[in-house]
Amino acid sequence: MTELRQRVAHEPDGRPEAEDKESEVETKTDGETASDSESRAEPAPVPTSDDTPEVFNRALSNLSSRWKNWWVRGILTLAMIAFFFIIIYLGPMVLMMIVMCVQIKCFHEIITIGYNVYHSYDLPWFRTLSWYFLLCVNYFFYGETVTDYFFTLVQREEPLRILSKYHRFISFALYLTGFCMFVLSLVKKHYRLQFYMFGWTHVTLLIVVTQSHLIIHNLFEGMIWFIVPISCVICNDIMAYMFGFFFGRTPLIKLSPKKTWEGFIGGFFATVVFGLLLSYLMSGYRCFICPVEFNNDTNSFTVDCEPSDLFRLQEYNIPLVIQSIIGWKTVRMYPFQIHSIALSTFASLIGPFGGFFASGFKRAFKIKDFANTIPGHGGIMDRFDCQYLMATFVNVYIASFIRGPNPSKLIQQFLTLRPDQQLHIFSTLKAHLIDKGMLTASTEDQEAT
Repeated sequence: MTELRQRVAHEPDGRPEAEDKESEVETKTDGETASDSESRAEPAPVPTSDDTPEVFNRALSNLSSRWKNWWVRGILTLAMIAFFFIIIYLGPMVLMMIVMCVQIKCFHEIITIGYNVYHSYDLPWFRTLSWYFLLCVNYFFYGETVTDYFFTLVQREEPLRILSKYHRFISFALYLTGFCMFVLSLVKKHYRLQFYMFGWTHVTLLIVVTQSHLIIHNLFEGMIWFIVPISCVICNDIMAYMFGFFFGRTPLIKLSPKKTWEGFIGGFFATVVFGLLLSYLMSGYRCFICPVEFNNDTNSFTVDCEPSDLFRLQEYNIPLVIQSIIGWKTVRMYPFQIHSIALSTFASLIGPFGGFFASGFKRAFKIKDFANTIPGHGGIMDRFDCQYLMATFVNVYIASFIRGPNPSKLIQQFLTLRPDQQLHIFSTLKAHLIDKGMLTASTEDQEAT
């Protein structure tokens, strides 16, 4: 009895030592071993290597690493800008294909990080299900886009009409199949880790696929809504780097030690000026300002329209404070330029937080870049971390302050109705216009009333 009391005194909860250890393992794991938990808390760093091309290493061998990096980044930035101009010249269809390719590459880079960190656990079907869910989400979003913007073409082709009618049900069935496959793939010793990766995949889909879909929607509103926001982010990235490189002294945020307040502020002012100038140049060309629409007669995209008031020069009075400085009382500018100030401000003040978010993510997994796709710049995701945040803002901005009812889409939907439905809408609309005084009632209409 005395021995038993001594044991209880050493074990306050009165449980045997073996039970304590067993309970500790159960509490710690719930389907995950202790080694899993420890490794998850400190994920193994993904190895990185020097991705600078050998030709640059030889040509810049006499420079310090700081200036070497400056030249490498500068040369490849000019190359990427030139590529950007080329795809703009090739038209909206090529732009949409490039957005799709960028989306897939960004998804691949993020999923690969998860696989590299946790591949030692041999999680069943992780990569297969990740790509399957990417396929399902793209089928849903692009199906919605095709139905919305190619409505007449879809109604004209019987197979497309059936797919459009049951599109959401098919999308849900595809996702449900993947969901069931995930449940069937659960392994007892890796429950928690598998659910972590399930969440990883879905958050990646939310960040990458959803926002790339919004980029395409912005493109359909007019190429200017695609080019100006992207260009503002690029300008801010370049100018913040330049100001920070030459004048940077004060650190901005711990997540990105190389970012400085001087670069942040300098990039802001440079981006606002750049946005005003670029908007002025593009607002005069219909190929940039007209919505991208599908021509059913030629089966091709068209960008021809009558410019809206947003893209017509107007005269604005200059505030008295500024008049005393520049000596002008009025200025002629496009209304879109005023909107460009909002876009460039977001790109320079809020957009960088997308980069800070990505920096925090990379620090969590002890990696320098998402990939080594672009020497000196990292992966594609390293270049588009701010673009996705910008795309969401532009889409919300258009929906809130710009977009109105689209007559062409209403007419397309009207023509697909049954004849009796069309007559009912016609009669209702005619009566409404007569009440408004926009139409005069005929003798037959007066007799009917």
